[in-house]
Amino acid sequence: MVIKKKPSFLFFKPLSPKKLKATTINLGASFIKLAQVLATRADFFSSDYLDELKELHDQLPSMSDEEYKEIFSIAFPINPFLLFEDTPLASASIGQVHIAYLKTGEKVAVKLRRKGIKSRVIADIRIINFFNTIFKPLFSHYTKNSIEAVVSEFSSMILQEVSLNHELGNLQKFSNMYKDSGVKFPKAYASISCDDALVMSYEEGFRFDDKENLKKENIDFNEIIAKLVDFYTTQMLINGYFHADPHPGNLLVNKQGELILLDFGMVKSIPNNIRVAIIELIKAANERDYELYISANKRLGTIAHEAPVAELAEFTDKMFDIFSNENLSSESMQQLAFDVLEGTRNFPFKLPSDAIYILRVSAIIEGLGTTYIENFNGIKDILPILQKNIPKALGASDSIFETIVDEIKSIPFTIKDFKSVIKQASNGELKVGISEGQLEWIAKEIKDFVRPIILSLGFIFTSIFMLLYDKDLKEIALILFSLGLIRLIYK
Repeated sequence: MVIKKKPSFLFFKPLSPKKLKATTINLGASFIKLAQVLATRADFFSSDYLDELKELHDQLPSMSDEEYKEIFSIAFPINPFLLFEDTPLASASIGQVHIAYLKTGEKVAVKLRRKGIKSRVIADIRIINFFNTIFKPLFSHYTKNSIEAVVSEFSSMILQEVSLNHELGNLQKFSNMYKDSGVKFPKAYASISCDDALVMSYEEGFRFDDKENLKKENIDFNEIIAKLVDFYTTQMLINGYFHADPHPGNLLVNKQGELILLDFGMVKSIPNNIRVAIIELIKAANERDYELYISANKRLGTIAHEAPVAELAEFTDKMFDIFSNENLSSESMQQLAFDVLEGTRNFPFKLPSDAIYILRVSAIIEGLGTTYIENFNGIKDILPILQKNIPKALGASDSIFETIVDEIKSIPFTIKDFKSVIKQASNGELKVGISEGQLEWIAKEIKDFVRPIILSLGFIFTSIFMLLYDKDLKEIALILFSLGLIRLIYK
């Protein structure tokens, strides 16, 4: 009802924004995290709902003493700590964090997984999928697919997030990949970590949104914002491997002005084809290249192949305005973007699953930027970084000489592929690939064509069966036969 913007359905009215937020909190961890993901979807919700959902924080009461002691004994059969503080430093939906000291004297942060959280998350996913199936007929073809993508991607991500072994692997891989980024990460103690507990070095710093303390330490706001945008542009668009939950609690700034990133439960990889299409999308929008913009959108799957040309042109012009308007503040840019997405409700438009967390991260970064810079515009800052790194992002070598050498090395393979294509064509064996978006459109067209035929034949065969069964039913049989025939002719 909220998504369809209907005042009521079967006499039931949708929850108010505040009531929806309160209900989500009562439902627990999985629903809170799902709502946080949906808080970026202006194509689903109106602005009053989005404002409330954005305020949802992943903060829950800490475990009971009994549960805490049980999990601790399972995680650490042999106590490796000199001191372990019983009162948690922070308590979220998946687990809670405690300060501890190793027997060597090192101060560490220990994340303990909540008792039974995995089974609760699995049960929540089943409930979410059940209600998605029930209400799917209420959505348009494109909204339905978009919601399906959100639920599928969310289910996969949260199941990974409840495994602290998975988070340990993410932290190790991330730290190795971005060791020269200038951003600090906790050091993992793998030998004393397990699926129920993750032991990391304790990192001192102020929350990213702690303006008062950062000002006292004379931290340059513009510098840390620039560093954050640069780092996330590198993660998402150049390397395709990014931290997907950069909320203020997971971003610290120390007294030296260094950026510290915490909590690696939500780390996302972007397939190369998706990443390249996003780069081309941003480049095309900045250069107002209509053909490239549409091509990139179709390869991403955001715009269906059957999209009306006139509506497509209008949509593209609006997106170009977002990129080209130099006087556009962050707030007005976001409002314009929401207005554009609002207009896509009945438009053959959907967001692929890979874009869901990119959108969420972008919205969070945008919000952090506006905390310190009134007219912060993340897109404008991303463009020069991206322009500088486009060759690298697309797989080119650092120098022209290296690029030429790489191209020369690839010539034998290119010739081989070309000969193979010619041979297949001459033998009549050449196959043409169809994209996922085209297949989806073809399937929809076939379904729309076949459905009325099946319904018509159902009426006709039912009428024949009734006539054979009982001739006294000939009036009803005649009506059904007529309905079937009319439906078949005027399908």
